[in-house]
Amino acid sequence: MKKLFADLDFHEGELSVLFTDDTRIAELNHQYLKRRGPTNVLAFPMLSGTPSHHLSGMLGDVVISVNTALSESRDLGEPVQRTIDRLLIHGILHLLGYDHEASPKQALRMRREENRLLALVMEE
Repeated sequence: MKKLFADLDFHEGELSVLFTDDTRIAELNHQYLKRRGPTNVLAFPMLSGTPSHHLSGMLGDVVISVNTALSESRDLGEPVQRTIDRLLIHGILHLLGYDHEASPKQALRMRREENRLLALVMEE
């Protein structure tokens, strides 16, 4: 992950990561996003604005459902660590302002950055 944070020029900040279960992430998903059911990852940015405003101080919170990560790992046939890394990167990108739900173009942009960063992390 050091390579990831160095690549993102995120040296001085803080990131909170919570690993939880499907029940708790479903509660958070409903409470904050008004969506029903569990999801794999949620991201709660500390500040709004452009990514440059996030590169010092508290970036935000990333919440990952271990239940869903294990299920995705089995379904995709990938190691659990790769699934967790992928979800963490996905959450961090959301904290940096990426939004795959905004448009197909933004989804492609986020997917490419996620794949690039995942390859960087997997080199470690």
